[in-house]
Amino acid sequence: DVQLQASGGGLVQSGGSLRLSCAASGFSFHEYAFAWFRQAPGKEREGVSCISASGQSTYYEASVKGRFTISRDNLERTVYLQMNSLKPEDTAVYTCAVKIVCYSDYVQWRGQGTQVTVSS
Repeated sequence: DVQLQASGGGLVQSGGSLRLSCAASGFSFHEYAFAWFRQAPGKEREGVSCISASGQSTYYEASVKGRFTISRDNLERTVYLQMNSLKPEDTAVYTCAVKIVCYSDYVQWRGQGTQVTVSS
């Protein structure tokens, strides 16, 4: 069975940092791109970042560029999202997802989320 387990969320003050992890199992990890999405209360889900299967290409939503860094460890089968200089508007449930390629809208599999709350 495909499993995507996100962790690392929590409560942090504005300007703080968190590192999210997404542990994957049940498929060929190295063949797929991975994306992080977030959904704030009352808002639509939005893509935050994506990393290609090779790890050589990364993409970021404009509001997080320069603050967030996505990475992957193929041996550990884990994808990370390092979030620095957090702002209250980053508060959301963050989920990781598997895609064939980053530029496609299609999501192969989506995991459960982890809550990130940034206090002002």
